[in-house]
Amino acid sequence: MKHLLSLEKLPRADFETILRDTVVFKRERGQHKTLPLAGQTWALIFSKSSTRTRVSFETGLRELGAGVMFLNANDIQLGRGEPIKDTARVLGRMLHGAIIRTFAQSDVEEFAEYSKIPTINALTDDEHPCQVLTDIFTFEEKCGSISGKVVTFIGDGACNMPVSWIFAAAKLGFELRIAAPKAFQPASEILQRAGGKIIVTEDLHAAAIGADLLYTDVWVSMGKEAEAAERLKIFAGYQINAQLVKLAKPGALVMHCLPAYRGKEIDAETFEAHADTIFTQAENRLHTQKAILNWAVS
Repeated sequence: MKHLLSLEKLPRADFETILRDTVVFKRERGQHKTLPLAGQTWALIFSKSSTRTRVSFETGLRELGAGVMFLNANDIQLGRGEPIKDTARVLGRMLHGAIIRTFAQSDVEEFAEYSKIPTINALTDDEHPCQVLTDIFTFEEKCGSISGKVVTFIGDGACNMPVSWIFAAAKLGFELRIAAPKAFQPASEILQRAGGKIIVTEDLHAAAIGADLLYTDVWVSMGKEAEAAERLKIFAGYQINAQLVKLAKPGALVMHCLPAYRGKEIDAETFEAHADTIFTQAENRLHTQKAILNWAVS
């Protein structure tokens, strides 16, 4: 039994297995020779709303043979204060696996410990491992191995996306540059734990020079809405646009994990110029997560 809780805890060999298997799951969609989740029932337990995560996981589970149960945390006893470990011990006796999208990383880890069923982190405030695995697959699908390449993340460098990128860079041997305002840079403790070649700067232009991939995310993540006005002021200028793309390597990819707010973290012209990559990235959530599910039960 395996869990995907954090990219920090995922061995490099398992990174490689998931990325390799994603190629097969994408190529053989609709023609799978086996259904590794046949006869199983999995739950999606979401405290945070979602479009891509919910649809991709529900579709992927069904295509691999599983029954799917969507549980909004507010509709079950978790929303009324039942301890995570009690919910986990009940569901672990009835289900074959769980996919959790919530706020606290500790909730996912506690659920995995007490449920004793495969548990997948579909997003917490600390990490977004499924998204970054998908992003790496998308990059390699278009450009070959990410090892030795340069990935530049622009925006909120202290949120779950850059943290997962930090651990991935250390494991897979690529350079990660994070361009973020000083107050929104990753914690030094995370950088020390991860190792690898991670460059953190306030200078987004320096970070973009020669990059193979420019990456951004929303400036106001779920749960940070009360800070929206202040964040918009602080992040003004930390935008991917045509001028910034010109600093990157010729043919560099531009990615966004969506939803995108045009005119803020990316301008409309640049978004549309790179829409094929961005929506291929979104589609690839389905294929990568099928590989993750297969890995979890293998």
